[in-house]
Formats: sequence, structure tokens, C-alpha cells
Amino acid sequence: MRTLQTSTDPDSAALRTVTLPSVWSDDAAQALAQLAPAEGGSVRLASEAARWVELIDSTPPLPHAQQDAPPVGRSLSCLLLMQQMAPNRALWRNDPDGQPGFVVRLSGFVQDGLFATEHFAACLKLACDSLRRLDAAQRPYRSGELPLFDEPAPIGSQDGPIGIILLTDLDACLAALGLDYDSNEGRNFAKGISQFTRLIARAGTASPDTVFSCPQAPDIEQAAIAIQTATQSLSGLAMIETGFSSPGEVDALLDVEACGLGPVFSLVNGRGGLRQSTLNRLAHKGLSPEAALALALDGQAPLQPARADAHAQMHETVLPFCDHLPALPEPEMDDMREKLGRGVRRPLPMRQGGFSQRAAIGGHRLFMRTGEFEDGTLGSLSLTPPRESPMARGLMECFGQAVSIGLQFGVPLDVFVEQFAYSRFGACGTVEGDDVASYATSMLDYAFRALSDAYLGQRMPDAPVDSGEKQHEAPMLPFGPGQGDGPASRPRNRKLRLVG
Repeated sequence: MRTLQTSTDPDSAALRTVTLPSVWSDDAAQALAQLAPAEGGSVRLASEAARWVELIDSTPPLPHAQQDAPPVGRSLSCLLLMQQMAPNRALWRNDPDGQPGFVVRLSGFVQDGLFATEHFAACLKLACDSLRRLDAAQRPYRSGELPLFDEPAPIGSQDGPIGIILLTDLDACLAALGLDYDSNEGRNFAKGISQFTRLIARAGTASPDTVFSCPQAPDIEQAAIAIQTATQSLSGLAMIETGFSSPGEVDALLDVEACGLGPVFSLVNGRGGLRQSTLNRLAHKGLSPEAALALALDGQAPLQPARADAHAQMHETVLPFCDHLPALPEPEMDDMREKLGRGVRRPLPMRQGGFSQRAAIGGHRLFMRTGEFEDGTLGSLSLTPPRESPMARGLMECFGQAVSIGLQFGVPLDVFVEQFAYSRFGACGTVEGDDVASYATSMLDYAFRALSDAYLGQRMPDAPVDSGEKQHEAPMLPFGPGQGDGPASRPRNRKLRLVG
């Protein structure tokens, strides 16, 4: 076990002490602090998990359960420690208004390149039995009926589902199995695992699922046949929904690489190292990290990223076999006019890439900063002329904010470049500090030609020097102090004071 200080709010200076297994990450510690009650001091995994574990253990077993079956609390605790399954937020906090459920990390059931189907099935059965035991014990209180004079309603007599089981980390599971996310084999496996999960969740209910065919994973198909045979005598069990998870604290607690059924977008983690899914895919291709680096330096791609529509195809494949799926992200290449008409604004990531550039145009200094979306495209622009008048500086900063809003609402960068490159107004003249241009007709001319070179891959030539502009150019003072609030040729009133 290890103890560390973490904060649930990045803008807050308040820290909480969190104690958790030493192999768990700092992200899991922060997620545990978010799942714990807001009041209180230190947070311990054992104490927080004991609340819902003891709650389930205190409920009577189901009628069809084995008489000598061990307590479910020990098994649930082991699955949590191995980060294979964890309760959702409603069950973790015992929220009476939320739907209780469990989140299952698929990559945790891959051993030596094989999917542990029997272990996965036992985990799902344990989750279903726990949810049904909780429902049987708490149903009279949720309906407002006290079980002092009337017998509780029989199991399965209520309407609607009583819980949910969500799968997550699908792409990391496919990587451990040697399957590509953007492949028919990967989609067939996701389809089979979705059907298998719903088959177990609906066994013994009013609408059980039938056995399915899964050529990609024959062991899953055989296990499904065995489960259907063993549960034919069951009836009257409550319905449990299935699906894939959305990003949240529980996924972070399980240290998933990609929430739900989404792909792993980056080959490296937040600490700059290779993700486990990346190492697994390289191993299945017979490549070491050093060999992959050599291929990358040679201009070859050792791993091909998923296509833009791979997520949508995976979503469409598992949709008929899931009761709950996270919203599918909008494709990045949707029609820009449609986005602008709907008013959809693309958010910037919390940590942004980009660059900062310092330059001088005709002796007038300019600071330019850019922010980028996750895919490396331009998302924000800041233009600051530090030595200009307050009015000029404010106008330039507001102009940068207006361009940033336009970029986030889908206006292509080349539209801005076409509109503002080669615009003519002071300050203008020789460019110092950036070799992208040697002469600029204005600060905006330089800025958008620099953006065209950095983000569009198009270096634009200098505009012809106009004789009228040349005479207003300020003296060449590389990154020196500003030349005042107007052109250098403007006469200035100076007051002389005699000393002595």
C-alpha cells in the first residue's frame, strides 16, 4: 500500500490523503478521492470499499444460490484489487436515486494472449447476483412500503431493470489479443463479448437471449451454450441492462486506457512512456520498442492508427446487443456550415499543444501564442503587441479571441489566412525574429502567414514593398523597446528641463 496527497479539484489547494495499493496509479487515487464522501479527511480503499461490500454481504442469498457458497464480499474485493471490476458511482455511494451497477474492465481478463472466458463469466454472474440481492432487500423501502406487516414482493415482480453492467477498455483488450480495433476480427470479437454479457445478464428473466455464433472466439460460443443449458430451469429473475461505460471516476479507478468501446487515441501515456496496449500490439507484430523506434526514424509507421470512422463502425456493430452506449462523437469532417448552423463549439483540451513566437515587424514587437486541439490543428490564437498603446493592444487581443472562437466553431484556418494575409496597415516593415517572412505589410499579415506555414504547410511569399510603406518603417532595433504609439516619423513634443 502507498499513501499520497491528491486533490479532487485542480483549481483547489485543498488536498486529501489517499491510501491505495502501490501498483495503482495517481489517477486511480484521484478517482477514489472523488468517489469518497466530500466530508471527512483521509481516504482508504479498504474503508471505502467496505461500505458497499458489507451492504451486499448483509443481504440474503438468492433462492437458486448454492447453500455452501462463500460470501460474495471476498470475491468482489479481490476483483476490485485486481482492477477487473468495480461498482458504479450509485452503488459506491449507495445512492437510492441512482441505478446500481458494475463496470468490468475487459483487458483485465486477458492472460497470455487468451481471453479468460470462464473467469469473465463467473465475474458477470457474481455482479448479477449481487445486484439482484440488493434489489430484493431494498425494493420495499424504495416503493415506500415498510416490510413490517407485508411480505416483500417476490423477486422479479418489479417493472424495469434493477441494475446495469457496463464493459470498458475494449481496445486495450483487443490489443492484448493481437486484434486491431479497425478490423473485422476486432468488431466480431466485440460483438461476441457484447452478446455473451447480455446472455448472462438476461438468463432466467422474462426475455432471455438465445445462443449466438462467434467464429472469432469459439470458446465464448461454447461457454454461452453451457450457460444456457445450466440456466434453463431458472425463471422469474429481475432484468439487468448491459452496455459500455462512459468516461468517469470508475473507469479512472480501474486504470483503463480507453473508456467504453472507444479506441486508444495515443500510443503514449501521460508520463511519456508507451502504453501497455502499444507494447502488446508491437509484441504481436514481433517488434521490440527499439525496433519500432528504428522503423519510425526510417519514415515507416510500425503501428497504423485507426481510421476516422472506426469508432462509428464499432458503435454500429455492438449497438443491437447493448442497452446502454455512450454518445458517439461527431465526426471531425462534418460539414462546417451544418456545425455553424447548429452552433456546436468544439472544446479545447485542458492541456494544449502549440507554440509561442516573438517577432518584430518594422521595429514593433509582437508576441503570438497558439493552442491546439487533440489532433494538432489550430484551436486558439493570442496576439499581443506589448509596446503599443492600450487601445491597439486591446484591439489585437480581442481580434485573437474572435479568431479563436471562429476556429472552435469550425471555421477553416485557410479562410482566415485568405482574408488577413497581405493586409496593409501600420506597423509594417522588416520582420525580425522569424525566418518565415522577411517583410510584412502589417502585424496581421505576418501572423497569418506564419500560421499558414505552421498549420497548413504553405509558406507564402512576401508582398512587394510599397514605397509609401517603406518611408513609415521604424528604425531597425531588434526586439528593442517600442517606438511609441504611432509611426516613427510622427513629431513628438518634448519638454526640456535645465538642471543646475
